[in-house]
Amino acid sequence: MKKSSLLLLLISWACLLQAQPDIQRKLQAQFIEVDNNGLVELPEGIFTISTTLSMDGKQGVTIRGKGPDKTILNFAGQISGAEGIRITNGSNITIEQLTVQNTKGDAIKTQLVDGIRFLNVKTEWTRGAHSSNGGYGIYPVQCQRVLIDSCYARGASDAGIYVGQSHHIIVRNSTATENVAGIEIENSLYAEVHNNKAFNNTGGILVFDLPDLIVKRGGFTKLHNNEVLDNNHDNFAPKGNIVGKVPPGTGIMILAANHVDIHDNRIVNNRTAGTVVVSYYITENPINDSSYHPYPSAISIHDNFYERRNERATMQGRMGKLFRFKLRFGKKVPHILYDGIPDPQAAGKPAICISNNHNQSFANIDAANGFKNISRDTGPYSCNLSIPVNVQMQ
Repeated sequence: MKKSSLLLLLISWACLLQAQPDIQRKLQAQFIEVDNNGLVELPEGIFTISTTLSMDGKQGVTIRGKGPDKTILNFAGQISGAEGIRITNGSNITIEQLTVQNTKGDAIKTQLVDGIRFLNVKTEWTRGAHSSNGGYGIYPVQCQRVLIDSCYARGASDAGIYVGQSHHIIVRNSTATENVAGIEIENSLYAEVHNNKAFNNTGGILVFDLPDLIVKRGGFTKLHNNEVLDNNHDNFAPKGNIVGKVPPGTGIMILAANHVDIHDNRIVNNRTAGTVVVSYYITENPINDSSYHPYPSAISIHDNFYERRNERATMQGRMGKLFRFKLRFGKKVPHILYDGIPDPQAAGKPAICISNNHNQSFANIDAANGFKNISRDTGPYSCNLSIPVNVQMQ
């Protein structure tokens, strides 16, 4: 290499090293000082950020990059804070056109925000699946009027796209891959999840209602026109996480939620269960929350396309042991599984209704009685439900 070329290269590296702290200080200042209804504009480039970028108490602010492949915030050397971007106590906030990578904890967390929009945002851990990755990619919690549109999430050790304890939610046109849970709606009300693609996760789309949280009785959720494919990834959740109990090969899982409408989805090659509906008791975790309702109710599964390869279900984890020693479906695993633990307050009403699914197959695994009377009869569940899901975003 010529001396002149080497000198130019060294100068470029020196400028780059100097620019990284400069851009971090500039962004921190913008996040703190931006006026209401203002714009935080991120330049094109790959920027190493070592501390959480925080914003609190702002209204009408837009955080905008030049595109997810052009503006990349890399937190691989993070030494302060857990999240990459953290937004709290605000309203009408938009985050768009950028990527957040390799955070110590969650990639983008928003909390107590009324009106939060994620548009064409990418979150990822570039090493792929690993239990040391942050828990959540896109993570609004205790928010209202949530829109997640045309986003991408990869590598989260809990959920790639997660909405928790929130209401009036739309998740659409987004992709989740190589996460434990691809897309998860938890303890939330009035959510519509549609036209997304969840593939190569442990579980594709989850709707959970859990104890010991502020918001109770999550439900009124619609899952439709999604591609839920090949979600057979090993479960790499840290020990103790509830999603650590999700068996590899789960397409859609409903845990103790109510009023969920699952229709017109393409649910293909999820080896353990295309759709599984269970009570919280299936987790075998104790329940210490006296106000918690652990049973699913009013779950409608209709007009979906099911297909799977002729192979055995997972043999991993607790669910894997059930398939091996109790359920014994062999390679003829039903597309729809229900744990069969009845709600004593349901007065004989079926917890689920199943109708008009392509390649429909079903099993009530009778978990309430030690899996003694497993039934494939759909007759008791051949019904229709009208589930109103009115998602108001204004």
